[in-house]
Amino acid sequence: MVGAPGIGKTAIMEQIASDLDVGLVAYTMTHHTRQSACGFPTITEVSVNGKKVKVTEYTMSEIIAKVYQIIDATGKKEGILFLDEINCLSETLAPAMLEFLQYKKFGNWQLPEGWVLVTAGNPPQFNKSVKEFDVATQDRLRIIDIDADFNVWKEYAINKGVHPAVIGFLSINGGWFYKITSSAAHGKQFATARGWEDLSTTIKSYEKLGFDVDEELISQFIKVPEAAQKFAVYYRLFKKYRMDYGIQDIIDGNIGDVLIAKAVSAKFDERLSIISMLTDAVTSLTSAYQQTFGALSLAARPLRKIKKQASGDFDVREAILSAKADIERDMAKKKEANSLSSSEKAIDSEATRFLSKYAEAAESSGKTADAIFKKVKAAFSKDSKKLAADGKTISHALDSCFKFVSQAWGDDQEMVLWVTQITTTVATMMFIAQNGCDEYYKYNGAIKISENKERENLINEISLFLDDDEKASGSASASA
Repeated sequence: MVGAPGIGKTAIMEQIASDLDVGLVAYTMTHHTRQSACGFPTITEVSVNGKKVKVTEYTMSEIIAKVYQIIDATGKKEGILFLDEINCLSETLAPAMLEFLQYKKFGNWQLPEGWVLVTAGNPPQFNKSVKEFDVATQDRLRIIDIDADFNVWKEYAINKGVHPAVIGFLSINGGWFYKITSSAAHGKQFATARGWEDLSTTIKSYEKLGFDVDEELISQFIKVPEAAQKFAVYYRLFKKYRMDYGIQDIIDGNIGDVLIAKAVSAKFDERLSIISMLTDAVTSLTSAYQQTFGALSLAARPLRKIKKQASGDFDVREAILSAKADIERDMAKKKEANSLSSSEKAIDSEATRFLSKYAEAAESSGKTADAIFKKVKAAFSKDSKKLAADGKTISHALDSCFKFVSQAWGDDQEMVLWVTQITTTVATMMFIAQNGCDEYYKYNGAIKISENKERENLINEISLFLDDDEKASGSASASA
């Protein structure tokens, strides 16, 4: 992969490894020497034509050794070896790398079967250390050019929870998404995808702490003065819009004539900002819902097994703690393999918290295992019912957002933009698939993804160990 700095090459590899559930070993090659990459020479004796002779062998490459460590720690026999800055190799390492590209081996040590090699680098105009590949090297590579595309990044940003001010600004000023210039008067100026995402993270932290976000802070991440200045102005307006429109009021369905009139008279950039704020608010709700849904589903699996065993002197609490430990071990393995996504981490972590709570509920002495498990079942049922209530709240929020957009702007481009943005949001679309949303189906013309039977199956996924009568009552109140 060849792409400018901060464009997301490493993030692509991390996403692929997570999606495929394979291992990932990433190395930046700029600091490697021939010795660290290929191993150190050692003297050993071998037999040649019946005579003992001394030969030079090499220790295992640090890079290959790391791959085997990942395999041993996680059991993942398939993975990606990602070598970044491949075109910044030291001259002493270049010949060995040529062999590695061809045969996937350093010295006597082979990259394990099931692992693929991916390399990346910056074009020479962005890095003084870059060396142009000769024909022999190029002939061993298949080059993929990575280009900046805001629309692609926007989908990623919405699902990643990038600050809506950043998404809203770039939706209007897409030319500032990725820009690198150099001149004698101003030197190097650049705005990158990485810079915007890092700025988003900082803004969220500053807002939480009550600190001001000013142009000086913004310019630490966006190194194009004009872009930093414009975003500072936009961010001040964004904060004003957030206060003027009361996004939470819209989410709650408190939509008055005054609010609608204000939206009708709003300029297009203001409308984009409102839609970005609505998308962010809904995404936050549906992401939290999917996290809890996934965690309850994960916790329900061992509970179903424990229910079947819960009789006599069976230790319910110990069995729950053992299930929790299994999830924690699995998390550790995925983390070691660099294949643990942030969403998986959140779900697994919440599942362990649920199981800890259920283990506390099982701390009863002098009672049968069956009686103890009934307390666990009651705790789980309470969490399941809360999830169902949250689902109803989110459904109401979605309906309210559609109502607001429709009353303010009708079926014009604003509605198209709103529907498009929530369609790109994985958590929201999963929620709609599980719970339905007539307004969404109305405006995007899609076929309903879920029927009642499918919804019931999803409900049962988090109620696997409940009794039939409890399932029935849960189905009546839940829409998970």
